[in-house]
Amino acid sequence: MKAVRIHAYHETPKLDEVPEPTVAGPWDVMVEIGAAGLCRTDLHIIEGQWEPIQHPQLPYILGHENAGWVREVGSAVSNVQPGDTVIMHPLVTCGLCLACRAGQDAHCANATFPGLNVDGGMSEYLLTNARAVVKLDPSLHPRDIAALADAGLTAYHAVRKAAPRLTPGTQVVVIGSGGLGHIGIQSLVALTTAHITVVDRSEQALELAKELGAHATVVAGDHEKVLREVLEITGGGAHVVFDFVAEQGMERLGPRLLRDLGDYYVIGYGGSLDLLTIDIISREINVVGNLVGTYLDLVELMTLTAEGKISLHTSVYPLDAYADAINDLDQGRLVGRGILTP
Repeated sequence: MKAVRIHAYHETPKLDEVPEPTVAGPWDVMVEIGAAGLCRTDLHIIEGQWEPIQHPQLPYILGHENAGWVREVGSAVSNVQPGDTVIMHPLVTCGLCLACRAGQDAHCANATFPGLNVDGGMSEYLLTNARAVVKLDPSLHPRDIAALADAGLTAYHAVRKAAPRLTPGTQVVVIGSGGLGHIGIQSLVALTTAHITVVDRSEQALELAKELGAHATVVAGDHEKVLREVLEITGGGAHVVFDFVAEQGMERLGPRLLRDLGDYYVIGYGGSLDLLTIDIISREINVVGNLVGTYLDLVELMTLTAEGKISLHTSVYPLDAYADAINDLDQGRLVGRGILTP
């Protein structure tokens, strides 16, 4: 089968011909890939940022946002059958560790992470297990929902955590209305009644944000100008800031957009925080990390998607045009998500 594999860091991946995986264990599920999402994490993987954390053995197949159709299952699998449309949770988990038992499967002690430390789904087939697959309404097509497996799940997970705080009259600032942020905006509209202000450098992305339900938008640029505009719009700062960028200087601006007692949710990554501890304690602000989401988060997200409350704005590329898709993402030409289809 064809597969996009990374052979060395800081080099463009290659399209290789590799053997198809085979069902061997009782809980195995073989999925024919209908679509694989392209994410900024894939750029960070190519840059080697994840090597110290995940230690993948090169070469391996990229792709951690995957959806398709079940083609074969192991003898113990009962939750899906051949022909079912499915989306895969990003992690393949054990179900036995304390994190899994507590429903925090994103922190499974024995997880593998297809596309980050084992073969992923930028290929024709992916071998996963029964715990990772979510059966979908057959009306949903993989190319329309694949990126919800990670980008959508991560954005939804962050909003889900913050939702109890976002009561009527509260102010939210969303930094970035791209592949992650545009899903976060829809999640905020679906789950909260907060006033939503979106900051992005792209006029096109800000127009999309307005279409999705944002109440106000600010063009990213000079930080002091952005700060003044946001403080005026929010009446003194946000109760919650969702930073879907968290690099290229936005991680320095984000905490400044908070009012006292505010929460800064970090969803994007790549930069580093430098906060004065006296500011943290005197203002009682919180920095909140977000790692993908739980299996239950993904089930809820797919329910909202089937109801038409969450949708992806995508650019679809054939698998053999993967290099074009990567370059378009890297150069900021993508609005929404890039999707690769075998």
